[in-house]
Amino acid sequence: MEQSTFKSRTVAENPRTGALLENVEAVRSIAVAVEGTLGPKGLDTMLVGEMGEVIVTNDGVTILEKMEIHHPAARMISQIARAQQEEVGDGTTTATLLAATLVEEGTKQVGRGVPVAKVIAGIRRGIQHALEGMQKMAHPIWDLKDEWLQGIAFTAGREQEDVTDLVIEAALMVGREKLLEKNFRLSEAVTAHPRVESGVFSGLLVKGERLNLQVSDTKELPRILVIGGDLTPEPVETQSEAGFRKLEENREALLSAIGKLVESNVEVVLVEGEVDPLVEDRLSSADLLVVSQISREDINRVAEHIGARILMRTSLSKPIAELEAFFGMAELVECEERLGCIRVISGAGKSFATILVSASTEEVVRERERIAKDAAAAVQAAVRGGFLPGGGAAELALAREVEKHRDLVQGTEAFGVSAVAEALHRPMSQVVANAGFNPLEKVEEVKALQWKRQSKSLGVDCDRGVISDMVDMGVVDPLPVKYHALQAAGEVSTAILRIHTVVPMKGIDAR
Repeated sequence: MEQSTFKSRTVAENPRTGALLENVEAVRSIAVAVEGTLGPKGLDTMLVGEMGEVIVTNDGVTILEKMEIHHPAARMISQIARAQQEEVGDGTTTATLLAATLVEEGTKQVGRGVPVAKVIAGIRRGIQHALEGMQKMAHPIWDLKDEWLQGIAFTAGREQEDVTDLVIEAALMVGREKLLEKNFRLSEAVTAHPRVESGVFSGLLVKGERLNLQVSDTKELPRILVIGGDLTPEPVETQSEAGFRKLEENREALLSAIGKLVESNVEVVLVEGEVDPLVEDRLSSADLLVVSQISREDINRVAEHIGARILMRTSLSKPIAELEAFFGMAELVECEERLGCIRVISGAGKSFATILVSASTEEVVRERERIAKDAAAAVQAAVRGGFLPGGGAAELALAREVEKHRDLVQGTEAFGVSAVAEALHRPMSQVVANAGFNPLEKVEEVKALQWKRQSKSLGVDCDRGVISDMVDMGVVDPLPVKYHALQAAGEVSTAILRIHTVVPMKGIDAR
């Protein structure tokens, strides 16, 4: 009732806030969809499709990507999840709750008569102050055997010990240098299947179409050629008789080049595109394992792993001595018929690791894969940026710092800074609520004890409901996850608060 009164009173006093209040309601509905999944005691959400398909998950990005969303402001919030996932691979629920709380708190300040522009300016100041505080608070990780890394994987992996062990083993296998590479994603190493044994191996699982089933499905210490594009005759522009003759000439030239390739003792050929049937037959007769229709991403990764250079069809006519510079090596290449993949194990180039996760059913295995990817992303983020106390403890400590900063801000911008401080209470409040305790009581108790002990790591033990040091408990979160979540939440919330009115475009059914 109080909420309805606030809404009607504000609209009556200032009709311009109508669009803003509508946006608040839409944003709140998004937050409600994911808030129950946060923390170690968070529960799952069941997503049901029109045809009866079911997804059971507590992964925020999956919920937001799969749920039906119509309101444009709600879509803006849901895009945070995608951005957060692409950037660091974890923390989507936290980012969503922070953004929703910032919008709600900012709207309350507008309802009290504070100009929107001042609220937005204050939010930006508060966010920047909190981000700077996060960086000062972070603890670096230099050693991949650091016990904190184990805790991070355990927390992000929903406290599943087998997933934690697999992710840590994979991180050790690829090494710190690889984890720090800008374009490398450890989470992409995760593959799940209901009929595979969980484990980690040094190498890659490459999806493709195996062409010659009569050839041996295992090659030890093979020489491997990676071909970009199609392994087909060079096409001709016309379909005239002369064009057909030219096509046959091109095919003969390709077959001649393949004959030289066979003489080079290559044993495995990986092709990005299609393979001509006659070429396939020639390669099969020579007992070469041929896999086609491999994605460009996998082609690049496998070439990097085996120390090969990608060869284009037009370069096949090179002398054998020159072709050998393109070959790569691996300890073993074997086919995984159940997965529709091949394993390329222990290549001669850069290190890669593959994490295989098993489960009992297709529904469960998808969720297990998402959990393992979250854990892998969190581990890599921690190696790159260090870690903070988890369980909402870091945000609550930052809220205290933001409140101090607010006292130094002159004018009405201080109200926007207050909105940031309130939003920073939300992660711990939601974690505590999901654990079955009174969030208002517990958060205030933690806040007072943090101030008394001058600690930034005190939080709530979700099993016992007592105040504990999160770092001592091993409950920590990667800095990049927290940093990007707050940064993205600040950007999208201020964008929503700036919306003055919503106008439908021509030809679009605006809701």
